[in-house]
Amino acid sequence: MSAGVERTRWGPVTALGLAMLVVTSEMTIAAVTLPGLGRDLGVGPAATAWVLLAYALPMAAIAIPVGRWVDGADVRATFLLSMAGVGLASVLGAVAPAFWILLAARVLQGMAAGLVVAVYMPIVLGSVREEQRGRAFGAIVTIMTLGGMAGVPLGGLVAGAFSWREVFVMKIPLLFVVVWLAFRTVRSGPGRGLPLPRLTLLHEAVLLGGAVTAVLLAFDQVDDRPVVAGGLTLAALALGTWWARLPSARPVLTLVRGRTFAAALTALLCMSLTMGLIVFLLPYLIADVLAGSPELTGIALLFFVGVMAPISPVAGMLSDRYGTMLVARVGSAVMVAGMITMATVGAEAGLVDLAWRLAVLGAGAALFNTPINAAILAATPAGMAGTAGGLAMTARTVATTVGPAVAALCWTLAGGGIAGFRSGVVVLAVVAFGGLVALCVVPRHVTDPVTAAAQSVDADASPVA
Repeated sequence: MSAGVERTRWGPVTALGLAMLVVTSEMTIAAVTLPGLGRDLGVGPAATAWVLLAYALPMAAIAIPVGRWVDGADVRATFLLSMAGVGLASVLGAVAPAFWILLAARVLQGMAAGLVVAVYMPIVLGSVREEQRGRAFGAIVTIMTLGGMAGVPLGGLVAGAFSWREVFVMKIPLLFVVVWLAFRTVRSGPGRGLPLPRLTLLHEAVLLGGAVTAVLLAFDQVDDRPVVAGGLTLAALALGTWWARLPSARPVLTLVRGRTFAAALTALLCMSLTMGLIVFLLPYLIADVLAGSPELTGIALLFFVGVMAPISPVAGMLSDRYGTMLVARVGSAVMVAGMITMATVGAEAGLVDLAWRLAVLGAGAALFNTPINAAILAATPAGMAGTAGGLAMTARTVATTVGPAVAALCWTLAGGGIAGFRSGVVVLAVVAFGGLVALCVVPRHVTDPVTAAAQSVDADASPVA
């Protein structure tokens, strides 16, 4: 797959890491603007939540069809287009005179971010030697983690010193750096340009985008309006089935059926569901059981992300040396262990009790996230790296949306409190264990057509399987 890469170029990896930092942190940084923009634009708290959804939904909905389009487009031109789109949409959001214009800007921003997500695996594929991909993904995760740690407090400071509008444009200087670096270091593909999407691809985008959107909205409605959630789930199944029957869907379905690819994607989905602990269970435990403040939640989470940052590059080096699947298995096992320790938290727990458990989870997440991306790329046939990136993004987004909803349901059914917390942790731990099992059942040497064509990671990505 990377026979043409004679020497790893780290410039594209740096540009990609900074770009992924911009698009993935947009959800958390934008959250600090909600109270201010709600007051200025005359909308309530429930309506302001759509500022986050309007960004996340299109990014997840178009990830797979856009990934397929990227496989036939020029990588550098696509990357530059995505950065220009993110920047222009950010400016439009900052100057929006009405709430509906702000939502439209966020939709455009989410679509541009979807291009970044779809192109990141092709850029790694064309810039990094196969035996160094783990280090490349480790560098990207480290940049994203460190930037994410600084992004939210920086956004809060900007919002406090100026207004919510400045928060939307505070990343523009960084975008200029990314564009300059990408223009100088990312290589163009030979004569592919930016082709117009075929009608069949647009048809797929409508069906798949509708299915993913329906799934995400269903879990958003499951507590308040279960009947609506059920209807949305049925709609998602119908649209997904319709798409699966299209002849153009066969290459994607064949890719997903590959044993190594399917195992890696399943593990990514299961492990990403554990975000329900971080996003829902931990804040409610601290607020309702431990009578702590939001500041305590923030301090506790620093132990999670603070451990991820230094371990991610180490995980990359380990995966290059010992094999991506082996390191991903170790990481998922550590994550399961961390979830089990969280289930033992008591009603009298303090910061130290939470800190070491979250540090274990952070270490497991770092050991898992870096190699799993390299494993997905290694299990992808030539010419389908964009599609693989789209599938990974869809799995991650759906899981990080479903995880908090599952955690909230467990909390409610168990009556809240410490019982609700433990109930949610146990369910998420069982799901995480399923991801570990998915990785462990893949044989050392897999010979199915997809992984054989892709030269699967277990066979060839590392001298040690």
